[in-house]
Amino acid sequence: MRIIVLGGLGEVGMNCLALEQGGEALVVDCGVTFDNRGLGIDVVHPDFGALDGYRIAGIFVTHGHEDHIGAIPYFLRRFDAPVFGPAYALGLLRERAAEHEVLAHADLRCVRPRARERVGSFVVEPVRVTHSIADATALAIRTEAGLVVHTGDFKFDDAPPDGEVFDVERFGELAREGVDLLFSDSTNIDAAGPTGSEEGVGEALEAIVAGADQAIVVAMFASNVHRLRMLGEIARRHGRKIVPLGRSVTTHARVARATARSTGEHAGRPYLEWPVDLVWPPERARELSKRQILAVATGSQGEKMAALARLSRGDHNALDLGKGDVVVLSSRVIPGNEPEVMQLMNDLLRREVDVRSWHSSRAVHVSGHAHRQEQRRMLELVEPRAFVPVHGTLHHLLRHAELARDVGVPAVTVLENGDVATLEANGAGVRKTDRVQSGRVYVAAGRVLPERVIAERAALASLGAVHVAVALDAQGHLAGDVAIATRGVIDPDADDVLVDAARKEARSAFEALLALAELGERLDDERVAETVRLAVRRTLAKALGFKPVTTASVVRVRR
Repeated sequence: MRIIVLGGLGEVGMNCLALEQGGEALVVDCGVTFDNRGLGIDVVHPDFGALDGYRIAGIFVTHGHEDHIGAIPYFLRRFDAPVFGPAYALGLLRERAAEHEVLAHADLRCVRPRARERVGSFVVEPVRVTHSIADATALAIRTEAGLVVHTGDFKFDDAPPDGEVFDVERFGELAREGVDLLFSDSTNIDAAGPTGSEEGVGEALEAIVAGADQAIVVAMFASNVHRLRMLGEIARRHGRKIVPLGRSVTTHARVARATARSTGEHAGRPYLEWPVDLVWPPERARELSKRQILAVATGSQGEKMAALARLSRGDHNALDLGKGDVVVLSSRVIPGNEPEVMQLMNDLLRREVDVRSWHSSRAVHVSGHAHRQEQRRMLELVEPRAFVPVHGTLHHLLRHAELARDVGVPAVTVLENGDVATLEANGAGVRKTDRVQSGRVYVAAGRVLPERVIAERAALASLGAVHVAVALDAQGHLAGDVAIATRGVIDPDADDVLVDAARKEARSAFEALLALAELGERLDDERVAETVRLAVRRTLAKALGFKPVTTASVVRVRR
């Protein structure tokens, strides 16, 4: 059985790998990541080209986070395959059918923990785990080379708010059967100590609400339905209304109210049971006194157009925040987003808002990913013969691999995107055998942008742009002065001397070209444009120390 890694190994996000046997592939998770360079890119998904030529038995998803299901619409445009997953994840996919027509006709098959599903030549059994989203599962996959367990994203939470407890017993049974290969989440390998329980977060949030006299805004990842449920209960106990601010809050609330729990003490009941009179429409929020408002907002990562950033700037229609109001950042800061989040916090503090975050009040958030000691517990619980760490940068993967060796796993292999490895049927472990095409596909406004376009956008953003226009008469002589327009390079009003120097160099280069033409050399518009382009870029680069993106055009004037 071969393992083909398409995403999520060597990076955080965009999780996707395939198991292949006999020319048939089972895809485990199919997620996206996001580009934070400000280049207008909506999402980034794996390059699926390595799977061309295989029969795709299906996609099996572990849970409904975007880095696990967000690329499914793009996958289905290329491959016709059924999608297997827990009810909540499939509910989120159905919500996006208006955005992606392919989902309206997709073959979505709901699965339940401990219920085996035949997917082509594979047999897959979901196993309940706890995570920061409802209905999370691991997968026990029976292949021709042996039993494979994929933990998905997980943590050990002994008291999950939805009552769907981690199925430790089933993992133990799989261990006794004999697990040939374990894939396991590496995200929090550097985090020491216990992860903490969602129950503790609920207690911390309730204490904040109980002590507040004005509006409270809780910013969080809307996918954490456990926390949404607790906030609804807190609001009801303290006489407040839930005011949802942001599209994703509304979406997850709608899906959670329509999806029933499949396991646990509350099986058959919806994941979210907010009474109709508990939720207050944001467009009518100003009808409430601030003492009645418990808002749930998107934008905990400092996204400029999200609800929380608009509140921090004072341009949200629902609510004006000020002295005495409380904002709780009930989430971690994703690495790379620190500057945006700090700017957001500073804007709120300037409005004299009381800001509570993980930095000042650690109890307001716990991670959904297992810390190091829980990762050790998983390794000891499953007792795999071979181990491949997943979901993390190379640093995370290597650290997790080191932990597995310390625990005593016989065969440990670290793979990255594009690697192909083989699970030997005789228990010899996993070995790297090949490399395949892998990479990132950039999507903007529903269109795929090739790498060269992304490179051009990045160059324009960092270097600015210059355009040179040359007008020639019928005899091929200058019909006017060389025109130079700049964007993001210099201040054209203050740097007119530099522009004049560039224009002069362009004229000199053109005149030298004319001299060559008189000697019989061929002179066409393309050569003229390239000559003046290089002359202008060379002049600006000498003065500025960098080469702006420079283009040129020739216009023929007929008189």
